[in-house]
Amino acid sequence: MSVAILDTGIARHPDLRRRIRDFRDFTGRRADDFCVDDSGHGTHVAGILAGDGSVSSGVYAGMAPDADLIIGKVLDREGNGNIEHVLRGIDWILQNRNCYRVRVVNISVGTQPELAQEQKERFLEAVERLWDSGLVVVVSAGNYGPGEGTVAVPGNSRKVITVGVPDTEIRAAVGRKNKVNYSGRGPTGACVVKPDVFAPGTGIISCNARYGHPGEHPYVMKTGTSMATPVVSGAIACLLSKYPDMTNVEVKLKLRGSSVKSPGTEAGWGLLNVERLLKPL
Repeated sequence: MSVAILDTGIARHPDLRRRIRDFRDFTGRRADDFCVDDSGHGTHVAGILAGDGSVSSGVYAGMAPDADLIIGKVLDREGNGNIEHVLRGIDWILQNRNCYRVRVVNISVGTQPELAQEQKERFLEAVERLWDSGLVVVVSAGNYGPGEGTVAVPGNSRKVITVGVPDTEIRAAVGRKNKVNYSGRGPTGACVVKPDVFAPGTGIISCNARYGHPGEHPYVMKTGTSMATPVVSGAIACLLSKYPDMTNVEVKLKLRGSSVKSPGTEAGWGLLNVERLLKPL
């Protein structure tokens, strides 16, 4: 089984490189290279989802370390891109889903609020095509919260699974606790409650795309709903490895029924609970 990721690409990190089945660069800049991630965001996401932790002796393994990956680079080194790149990536996944046995699509990509409405609608429709084809689509809520109506497109889709980060308290250097509260929130324009599910996304350690360069550590810390999304995608990959006949709708219902209400997750189903998710049907 494979998971598809649309992001800034992927580096040949030792925790990942043996399971990268295919890579395509839709930004048109590095067609000569099989794997590239000039940002580091996509490699970090991939590590959370499917890193095997080989460099750290398993300490920083991802959620589904046996999953294969197909990677579409749709964003540049600044994490920016255009809708055409993303749409081409989505079409590529649809064309190759059977060849690579893709079951899950992770999209830690959201539109900026100022993007034209027509572009937002095109993105949303394309992502929902993935869902309608039977794939489990997991997207980020974006980091424009916590106000109402701040969930990013395509996280406002009523079909796909939208992931947010619960309010998190972190201890500052002087000993005080600061609340980190950035996750996009609904309701959407169609009065849909979002995010659906919450997962850890603040201060997540995962694969460093620059590992191998002088002075670079194999792992790096990042924060955002982009980091929470592959936590859920990886958990779903584990679920489908255990119950391969589940449909995307059944996966969504199982995720909803197994999530646990906790502080900071009142807007959706609750916090991801992997143990409950993987319990027998």
